[in-house]
Amino acid sequence: MNVKVAAAVVNQTPLDWLGNRSRLKSVLDQARQEKVDIVCCPELCLSGYGCEDAFHSPDTARMSWRILKDLLPHTKGIVANFGLPVWHGGAVYNACVLVVDGKPVGLVAKQHLAGDGIHYEPRWFKSWPAGVKVDWESPDGLLPLGDQAFDLIHKGETLRLAFEICEDAWVADRPGGRLAGNAVDLILNPSASHFAFGKQAIRERFVVEGSRAFAVAYVYANLLGNESGRAIYDGGAIVASGGEIVARGPRLTLDEWRLTTAVVDIGRNKVTRARTASFEPQFQRQTFPPMRIHHTFGEHPIPTLKPETLPAWECGPYHKEEEFCRAVSLGLLDYMRKSRSRGFILSLSGGADSAACAVLVHLMHRRLTQELPEEAQKSKLDYWYSFEGRSEQVLTTIYQSTKNSGQVTRDAAAKVAAAVGASHKDFDVEELVQGYRQRTEEALGRPLNWETDDIALQNIQARVRAPGPWMMANVLGALLISTSNRSEAAVGYATMDGDTSGGLAPIAGIDKAFLRHWLRWMESHGPADYGPIPELEAINVQAPTAELRPQEASQTDEDDLMPYPVLERIERLAIRDKVGPEGIFKRLAGEFPEADMETRLAWVERFFRLFTRNQWKRERYAPSFHLDDQNLDPKTWCRFPILSGGYQLELEELREKIG
Repeated sequence: MNVKVAAAVVNQTPLDWLGNRSRLKSVLDQARQEKVDIVCCPELCLSGYGCEDAFHSPDTARMSWRILKDLLPHTKGIVANFGLPVWHGGAVYNACVLVVDGKPVGLVAKQHLAGDGIHYEPRWFKSWPAGVKVDWESPDGLLPLGDQAFDLIHKGETLRLAFEICEDAWVADRPGGRLAGNAVDLILNPSASHFAFGKQAIRERFVVEGSRAFAVAYVYANLLGNESGRAIYDGGAIVASGGEIVARGPRLTLDEWRLTTAVVDIGRNKVTRARTASFEPQFQRQTFPPMRIHHTFGEHPIPTLKPETLPAWECGPYHKEEEFCRAVSLGLLDYMRKSRSRGFILSLSGGADSAACAVLVHLMHRRLTQELPEEAQKSKLDYWYSFEGRSEQVLTTIYQSTKNSGQVTRDAAAKVAAAVGASHKDFDVEELVQGYRQRTEEALGRPLNWETDDIALQNIQARVRAPGPWMMANVLGALLISTSNRSEAAVGYATMDGDTSGGLAPIAGIDKAFLRHWLRWMESHGPADYGPIPELEAINVQAPTAELRPQEASQTDEDDLMPYPVLERIERLAIRDKVGPEGIFKRLAGEFPEADMETRLAWVERFFRLFTRNQWKRERYAPSFHLDDQNLDPKTWCRFPILSGGYQLELEELREKIG
């Protein structure tokens, strides 16, 4: 039996009932045009994956079923699954419903919930127990719900279909092993697997190995885009059979939806299973027979597998840099349009962080106008009636100077703004700084000076730079970007209500060391199909500086903190790996041998002192994108008390040991 399967990646939005329905309808209509037999749609695609506490509302489940019923006429002649929340026995389950030829035939519930990293599924859902099936009272009558397989019968031949739902495939005791013993032929994996650097290779391994070890065809369908604000989904559909990838969809595209199809030879996998000596039918573990449904499949010849041609960026030497470009530009576009914002406002300081934000918005605009036809661009931005595709509409930059600003940063900001096609403005805010300084001196009855009031005098310059961009954002209906990076967030090296002001912090999920490397790469190489931005040399030749002290102080970020590679390493050890002060101190000796013992100790002390004091700042940061295997966002990853002992005893004992 040859069956044409499809993995659908869809850019959904939580609780966007009409939009979610429209995109799924397009998927089904395209599947019918391409004579697809079985379509796998992503996890929770009806409601959206990121509904959060709205999953506790029965209305979310009711509306999901209502949208499902609207889609049923579009499944005529097709087998498809749709993800939705299901209430049963006083609890909510993450489930998918299988629809055959316009009729729901049963539901499967997720057995292993994602509860680590940015995922909080156990807050909303319960795990379904293996080997349990119940009769569920759907809005349209009883349907079987639980751990089950489905026999699709065509001209006397049977195709046994079952599910692993996202996390189910990531665990050691994945359901696929048991399903293989029950002679399943096809496993569908509806997923909502967030983007992280290098993660696609892991997905491909479990799909390919699952198809080989279980002797099945395996269809993996992921979400696409910035679904709900912080997580970015890269799509990346995969179809494998018998240990080989037979189709792979592109990742991180700007599409609303995309279908990846392949014809799989079910009979060949059955033969492989039968002749495998280690295969033992698990009759005793089949507590109930699969549901039997008669369905007519199309006639499909097996195509000859051709060598796969991946996009240049996927197989080049700069994979992480390319992923960063595409993930964040996709995240920016979706955040802008789903918040119905008309472009971005950016305080462009002439430094690395704001330059990186400007370049990322520029890449977003170039991708929008070059990768999508004009009709698709208009459809994505249908709320923005005056949008004509011009870069200056998308990004407005503002250089805000005080007497401590230098000509180098002013010129660098202007060069970058011109290179990315921004509408560039120049605000002199020195008068505002002096006004606040004068009023504070009058209130205190004494003059302020750099010896006793250093932090206050630095911070007021950053804070007076917030109202102007906010006002521009309000007038233009645009979104103000906060430019703080993760390294600054770790140690609180940012001014609250100053450079942290904004509605989105696109680089707060990445460290400064990588950002500086990426900007140098953008200057010399740039992403495939788009090329470099040589004007970034004006940024890259500078030592990063807040430029808040008088120029004769020669202020630099690394003098204030520590070298950024050191900060990134300590941050990773302390936050991701949960290593304490003494363990980090010992590791630094091997990784930074040029630094003496006192310097290494000073780095460790400074990090833990600043990290623990500044949790309150991280609680107030604008939303950021999740990009790798760690994060500082207390809402999605790193929770830490605002008030704590600050590792005081650990640091004192460490100093005594090396004293």
